[in-house]
Amino acid sequence: MASSYKGRFPYCPLPQSSSLPWMPSTYDKPAAISPTLAPFSKSSQGMAASKKLPLIADRTTFITRYTPEDWHRANLTNYRVSETCQHNAERLRVDTSRMIQDKCQQTEKTQRESTKNLGVRVNDIGFWKSELCRELGEMIGETNALMDMKTRLERALAETEAPLQVAQECLLQREKRMGIDLVHDDVEKQLFTEVDVIRSCQERMQRCLDKAKAQLASNRVAQHELERDLANKRAAHRIDDKCHHLRNTSHGISYYRGVERVDATISVPESWAKFTDGNILRSQSERAASAKLRDTTRNLLEVTANEMRCQFNRVNVAFTSRIAETADAKSKIQTHLAKTLREIFQMEMSIEAIQKAMRDQGPPFKVAQTRLDERTRRPNMELCRDTAQLRLVNEVHEIDETVQSLQQRLRDTEDALQMLAHAKSVLQHDLAIKANSLFIDQEKCMGMRKTFPSTARLLGSV
Repeated sequence: MASSYKGRFPYCPLPQSSSLPWMPSTYDKPAAISPTLAPFSKSSQGMAASKKLPLIADRTTFITRYTPEDWHRANLTNYRVSETCQHNAERLRVDTSRMIQDKCQQTEKTQRESTKNLGVRVNDIGFWKSELCRELGEMIGETNALMDMKTRLERALAETEAPLQVAQECLLQREKRMGIDLVHDDVEKQLFTEVDVIRSCQERMQRCLDKAKAQLASNRVAQHELERDLANKRAAHRIDDKCHHLRNTSHGISYYRGVERVDATISVPESWAKFTDGNILRSQSERAASAKLRDTTRNLLEVTANEMRCQFNRVNVAFTSRIAETADAKSKIQTHLAKTLREIFQMEMSIEAIQKAMRDQGPPFKVAQTRLDERTRRPNMELCRDTAQLRLVNEVHEIDETVQSLQQRLRDTEDALQMLAHAKSVLQHDLAIKANSLFIDQEKCMGMRKTFPSTARLLGSV
């Protein structure tokens, strides 16, 4: 208990004076034993023997210890000491009152400054919280827009599979052409170009799709940082706002011993603001990259859709031209085949006429030879080489030459008929080839190419 008020009051020592009376230690026995009977001042111990009072044993009558002067002097001394103590106490009281007032004012000022600083801090947190909310909203919107664009790109990429399969199927079907029609024509060149164009578009779309996936991951990382920072800002705003509104009369205030010595801070206002500003700048950077990628993807979809549709039209034009060319060739072959068939019929009729003519030469040949044989039986001088004999001989030779010439003509006609039959076979085979090519190009290939994904599907909008 002594330490609880130690130092609270100024030390005021009693003034020591050599004029105070000396208190004898031999007055009586209790005085010698009790320490309270000790001399009041040490100066009295040094008094001369002549000034000391005589011992009681030497006195014949009872006398007092002090003189009236000592009594008055002691009273005056006590008065002065009391006045000094009163003055010191009054000064201390005034100083204490002034100190209490100053300390109260200082405490109130400090509390106002703390409240003001907390208010400024709450406003700062509110500002950055609003900035984070705005940026988070824009980032969420940008991420959703990029996801929609990614979905469009995936749909557009899936739509390219059907045209690619059609082009490859056309190439496969055209391998079934026969003979001379297995030509590396413009249709085949355009089909190979179409396959290359579609694959090139698919590769570009896939690369863009990979970039979109990576950008979405970056957007989500930036969004997560914003959300975490915003959650921290909200918690800090709630705490600091509560602290800002705390008053001396508020409920829930209490003593927390040693809390002022706990320093759990990990940032300063500059680094704190820089951290949030860095998150916002990072989000803005990712958002700008995402918007740029969306524009690039949109342009890519338009370019690839235009390229594939233009190449599809070029292939169809080449098919149409080739089909018309093949149909014209088929028509000409049919015309030549009809002429050949007619000529074959005429040649067969001619062969029959030659054979009939050869048969018709038989009886005259027999008559002439019979006449000559009969005239060999004329007697003696009657065997005359007359004009009749010469004419009969010439007739036999003429008929024989006629038969020989008819036989040669028959052979020639038969050879021509064989060549016509071969030509007919060639024409019929070529006609079958042309018909097969027309069926492949016109029915199978063009049948598959009647439909092509619409522009909306190639753009991924549907």
